[in-house]
Amino acid sequence: MSETTTAEIGARLVALREEGGAVALGRVLTLVIVATGSPVGTDALIDAANQASKEHPCRVIVVDASGEHGDAGLDAEIRIGGDAGASEVVLLHPTGDARAELDTLVIPLLLPDAPIVVWWPAQPPEHPGEDPLGRMAQRRISDVGESSDAIAQLARLGEKYTPGDTDLSWARTTLWRGITAAAMDDVSSPVRAVTVRGAGHRPSTHLFAAWLAAAFDLDVTLVEEPDATVITGLDIELADGTISMRRPEGEVVVSITQPGQPDHQLAMPKRPLQDCLMEDLRRMDPDATYQRTVLHGLPRVQVAS
Repeated sequence: MSETTTAEIGARLVALREEGGAVALGRVLTLVIVATGSPVGTDALIDAANQASKEHPCRVIVVDASGEHGDAGLDAEIRIGGDAGASEVVLLHPTGDARAELDTLVIPLLLPDAPIVVWWPAQPPEHPGEDPLGRMAQRRISDVGESSDAIAQLARLGEKYTPGDTDLSWARTTLWRGITAAAMDDVSSPVRAVTVRGAGHRPSTHLFAAWLAAAFDLDVTLVEEPDATVITGLDIELADGTISMRRPEGEVVVSITQPGQPDHQLAMPKRPLQDCLMEDLRRMDPDATYQRTVLHGLPRVQVAS
């Protein structure tokens, strides 16, 4: 649809649903993707959303404002059915001054009485909760790992935290947090020190260390491994021994050693984008654990020099 309007797009959506027998009643949320500047490309983002829609049927509104600086205008594409999984996708390409107020383009296309989730897969706003799109959303998902100066950006998100904020780097730590919690289930010995190893330039490494700092109420040391791209290890020093976990770079298995138990291994592949997005769409309420992590844990992460 070239040189269109949001009213025309809305009318076309209704017509397509009537022609195909599809209804919007099964959509549980509206997912708004601000795709401008994303390094992975719009098609990859839509594919991840479509995969996530199998668990969370939704209307996906993708806004790519990387168009020209000429006259204000709007081009659009609608995908329903086989191209959209269990969702319906509206792809918006604003040009000129139409790029300045994205919320005015999105509001007429929102599903009535359905939660709104906004996802910034590239550079998020300085304060997502105060962004025009962010203010109307129940959940705001950033991905600072794909932005410039990721660790500084993560710290700024912590300073500007608003209930409902989260980051895909947090979902990337879920498996590590799960096996760590399981390892600590029967531990009664006090924790003396914690060391996390891995990619110091990745926000997920810092968030995992911050989660441990908040959970154990102590400073956590982050040892950077220059060639690592993920979390590669964890040491929890107890009064009666050390729990150690290692997943070398490029491996998909974590080896676990803990006092009084035989060594064992668990599969831990790198999580794909759609799995992380799917996890974040499972809750519309604020994540209190993430809040404690960014507000109280991040300041207690000590990067080893």
